[in-house]
Amino acid sequence: MNSAQEKSIIPASQEPLGLQWSGEISNRATKEELATRVAARAKDGEVIGAGSGSTAFLTVQALGRRAESDALTISVVPTSIEIAMACRAVGLTTVNGLAKRIDWCFDGADEVDPQGRLLKGRGGALYRERVVFEASNNILVVADDSKSVERLGENFAVPVEVEAQWLEHAYNELYQLDHVASVKLRMAVGKDGPVITESGRVLLDVSMTLIDDDDEAQILAIAGVCCTGIFSGFTFERIS
Repeated sequence: MNSAQEKSIIPASQEPLGLQWSGEISNRATKEELATRVAARAKDGEVIGAGSGSTAFLTVQALGRRAESDALTISVVPTSIEIAMACRAVGLTTVNGLAKRIDWCFDGADEVDPQGRLLKGRGGALYRERVVFEASNNILVVADDSKSVERLGENFAVPVEVEAQWLEHAYNELYQLDHVASVKLRMAVGKDGPVITESGRVLLDVSMTLIDDDDEAQILAIAGVCCTGIFSGFTFERIS
């Protein structure tokens, strides 16, 4: 079969690869409405940081529609391969290295506590997400009321990103912390072995009975730990 024949068997209605989300999107109608509201904030010439997850995926699609309809030139700093693919599929320019700060960024959160601390990282892109947060002039957190908790770590374990060569050391050291109940290596689905993060590392999911203000620093002080899903000290606007 020649190349022309091979192309002919691909359905004309098939979406570009970057427009396909990896799984089912829950509460899609609500998330699409939020995505449209976030995309409406974009201005011509801005550099925008794009978080990970299904809401970010839908927001990238909405940004693509805005850029096309209003002739906007937008550059996007993606936090995951999946979001970068989505950007390219809708014609948005992606950039990785920056000579200036990001104008603003948007991202979701797994939990938000009364002190404004966030728990992030279930998607495995926490290191890039933190870098984009730190490099942004303004942060927009898209999180509905279901993400609000009285105690951080109430519903989910804390993701901890670790260099693979230091995995055993970090695992043992985490168990020495006062509030740690369990530590589990996050295993992949659909492939053998552990989940590999966007930065080529592995993840430990740490269940904690309590998260004090100094727990984030204690985790980061462990050799081999590169990032934690506890995001504290950031000033952000929440949209829900």
